Amino acid sequence: MAHYDISIVIPCYNEAEGLSIMRDRLGQALTGLRERGNVQLVLVNDGSRDGTGELLEQTFGSWPDTVIVHHATNRGLGAALRTGFAHASGEIIVTCDSDGTYPFSEIPALLDHLTPDVDLVTASPYHPGGGIENVPAYRIFISKSASLCYRLLVDARIHTYTALFRACRRHVIDHITTHADGFLMVTEWLVEALLSGYRVAEYPTTLRVRQYGQSKARVWQITKTHIRYMTSILQRRLTQPRTKAISHGR
Repeated sequence: MAHYDISIVIPCYNEAEGLSIMRDRLGQALTGLRERGNVQLVLVNDGSRDGTGELLEQTFGSWPDTVIVHHATNRGLGAALRTGFAHASGEIIVTCDSDGTYPFSEIPALLDHLTPDVDLVTASPYHPGGGIENVPAYRIFISKSASLCYRLLVDARIHTYTALFRACRRHVIDHITTHADGFLMVTEWLVEALLSGYRVAEYPTTLRVRQYGQSKARVWQITKTHIRYMTSILQRRLTQPRTKAISHGR
């Protein structure tokens, strides 16, 4: 497997409608990123039923340093991310939403927060320096409530636990274990990194409504998985000494 400085992992599920926009915006971002080193693109088609897999091959199949992986059936965001990690060979791994929630043009700013004393940087709209634009109020309420609970259970210095837009050093992914196959895995990944003592920073930024396509999130189902995971964290806290996570960049 070739060596890369940066691997960008993007899970895709029924995103045919927005792939042309994604291609244009991602292409522009990659031009600048390649000035920082060798960049690999990993696209995971998570069992899409709208032709996304075929369009990914047509649109990105000829791009250099690009890997396209297909799940035969929809397995969930967490499973798609783990597949992406397995095919990524960069020393730094960036994960992005395919729908433009956080612009690809912000990847350099995200990476700038991954200083030598930081292991993982996560986007943070709930940080005092972040913001929210045009996102439905009920979704913000649920997401903010979840992050508040994790702040109480894990690390109060982290304001946002639910954002997929991240930059992470390879060794973190290699040494923590996640189990969730759905949206919960995004939070689980951050929580397990913190509980393992890895150093985490936040990138204050703006959360925007999807730029194209429709959300695949099933809110009640996701909420139930968070409640179960929070319960398991509380049980761990009660039965073992509290881990002092070292966090930077606030």
